[in-house]
Amino acid sequence: MTTCPIAILNAVAPEGLDVFGEQYQLHADAQDALGLVLRSSPVDLDDYPNLVAIARAGAGVNNIPVDEASERGICVFNTPGANANAVVELLFTMLGISLRNLHQGMDFCEGLSAVAPENLNAEVEARKKMFKGSEMSGKTLGIIGLGQIGVRAANMGIYHNMRVIGYDPYPVMDNIHDLLPKVELAKARRDLLAQADVVSLHVPLNKNTKGLVNQQFIDFMKEDALLFNYARGPIVDEDVVLKALENGKIAGHISDFPSAKFLDHEKILLTPHLGASTAESEENCACMATKELKGYLEYGNITHSVNFPNVEIIPTVWVHTRLIVINKDRPGMIGLMSNILGKYGINIMSYTNQSNGTLGYNIIDTECAVSPNVRQEIESVQGVIRTRVIPLKNGGEPEK
Repeated sequence: MTTCPIAILNAVAPEGLDVFGEQYQLHADAQDALGLVLRSSPVDLDDYPNLVAIARAGAGVNNIPVDEASERGICVFNTPGANANAVVELLFTMLGISLRNLHQGMDFCEGLSAVAPENLNAEVEARKKMFKGSEMSGKTLGIIGLGQIGVRAANMGIYHNMRVIGYDPYPVMDNIHDLLPKVELAKARRDLLAQADVVSLHVPLNKNTKGLVNQQFIDFMKEDALLFNYARGPIVDEDVVLKALENGKIAGHISDFPSAKFLDHEKILLTPHLGASTAESEENCACMATKELKGYLEYGNITHSVNFPNVEIIPTVWVHTRLIVINKDRPGMIGLMSNILGKYGINIMSYTNQSNGTLGYNIIDTECAVSPNVRQEIESVQGVIRTRVIPLKNGGEPEK
């Protein structure tokens, strides 16, 4: 594999960038980039005409035009679970602050400097009753979205002696199996909302979840419940939440996404998008994103893609070339590609095809080289979006 240019956006943890070897050339910006590593910066695909793959060091990909990337044959990765501990710890920190009125109590303590030392203890004892709160134990926690963050939040609620109800309209069984047995699963979102004292959102932002918290959502919520948003800002309709706070339908809103409408509201607690902002989380995300990108560029393997089917195949020592074909999921594509390779006398040593219902992804290991003419003929097949040829030396490792 020749030197591979990689564009780096945002401040990506250096521990992750160190995973790239000498065969990679890292840039702050590179129009010739084959790979892109980023956090939350928006992406314009036209800025990277040669781009093959994008690795998001985090879970959310709403800053990436995923549909457009799919149309161009660009694989998009994220790092599910790498920042889960950081988000869950912050969620329960803020839940404790909210239930115990700690933010108000801390503000009170800052004002004690004006009190004479001999009167300090008396002032504290006289005023502390204003900040009396309540405990997590015994309350019902509703988790909407049971990805890796949602599952860990649900389990943490059990450890805090809460009753926990989870809901996900499209559950991933591997995640569900990680739930503690005491976590209840709701069959409908409205059933969860009617019972939860605390509702916590853990869904990705997409066209189906934008404005998820609307008037109907609020109407189903239990009176005086707390609403937490440590997912993405636009999931919540701000005007609806403000109205619910004003009329006393909900008791408070705690969000990691400050907005002009939410500032200085006595029933809203805000953190400045700190969900994944820990040294450990940033390192985990960066390392995971880099490994995903390297696996794709060097071998065509896919793990944790949001738009391509996941597939990992280790080439044998006899493989000369790995041909990658990305196509629209249509019948007959495997036969067409096999016939073209056979016409040119190219022996197929291994053929792996996976589909996500929209895109087909093919890893074809061959005994000899795949010429530009063969590649061009495959690309001319209707429905083929993109091809890649990855030369491998003996031993099944990428050619340098």
